[in-house]
Amino acid sequence: MTSPGRTEHLVLPGVLTADEAAETVAGILAVQRENGAIPWFRGHHLDPWDHTEAAMALDAAGQHEAAARAYEWLVGTQNEDGSWYAAYDDNDELRPSDRGRESNFSAYIAVGVWHHYLATGDDAFIDRMWPTVYAATEFVLALQQPGGQIGWKRESVEDGGAIVNDALLTGSSSIHQALRCALAVAEQREEPQPDWELAVGALRHAIQRHPERFLDKSRYSMDWYYPILVSAVTGPEAKDRLEAEWDRFVVPGLGVRCIDPNPWVTGGESCELALALWVMGESDRALEILQSIQHLRADNGMYWTGYVFDDDAVWPVEQTSWTAGSLLLAVAALGGDEPTTAVFSGERLPLGLAPDCCG
Repeated sequence: MTSPGRTEHLVLPGVLTADEAAETVAGILAVQRENGAIPWFRGHHLDPWDHTEAAMALDAAGQHEAAARAYEWLVGTQNEDGSWYAAYDDNDELRPSDRGRESNFSAYIAVGVWHHYLATGDDAFIDRMWPTVYAATEFVLALQQPGGQIGWKRESVEDGGAIVNDALLTGSSSIHQALRCALAVAEQREEPQPDWELAVGALRHAIQRHPERFLDKSRYSMDWYYPILVSAVTGPEAKDRLEAEWDRFVVPGLGVRCIDPNPWVTGGESCELALALWVMGESDRALEILQSIQHLRADNGMYWTGYVFDDDAVWPVEQTSWTAGSLLLAVAALGGDEPTTAVFSGERLPLGLAPDCCG
């Protein structure tokens, strides 16, 4: 098992002890394959976004070699156009089970790479990962629409490879964070990318001022808090946005609904909301949210994906690596882990350039 000595900074009252944190980290490590792939759980599929989130949690816990192997897996599976497929079969991690190429899935590697670099200071790693980050970012920006929003995905080659221009607010918000991290990687390598800076500014403007440019997914809690989580919406606007939907999505003592009005709270959304609260400087409320989902912790230290409170039932009956990863990252941020706070606070990330007009 992972040594508790490596997870002492992941202690948070009412959420994790050092021993419990070590048990959760060991659970993620047990899911990881020898080639670095981190599926949702053994026997299920892997997607590149959740794989990266779990790798970031390993870095937050000091498991840098395991995290590096996760990023090497991404290097080895990247498509020629810079993308990754939406899902890979855990029984054959090189065989895609969904050949769509989603923009936010492909972008998120930049967040993980920058986080790993901040955690390790490994210049050789960032040099090795730069071609992968560059190609992924270029793939994503090829899907950017004239209004700044990012198209959802490219269809599979078998289905014609067409761009799906419809944009998702949550996905584009995640890309906003990823582009800023990609710019940080570029700055570290002294390779300025002015086109990326313009793209970030246009994307942020769309998120802040043009909700009509995104598909209406307002039933999903992620569309509520994600622009705050990634610092695309800040200050009084973030406060107003948070308060406007709090009672709609937060179930006191249980966590955060995934979809309104479904009586289903989920660990991932709850941990992400806690991170968004921390970004806003509301650590007390963030702690309360994390404390409220302790009913999702399983005996082995992993976390159930969700809970249907009308039926008093765990559902689905799965313990996902990314739910555990999101919990560890939220705890790391509240605990002041410097790489994690740097990535999620956005204070040290390039802002990008504002668009020339306000259209």
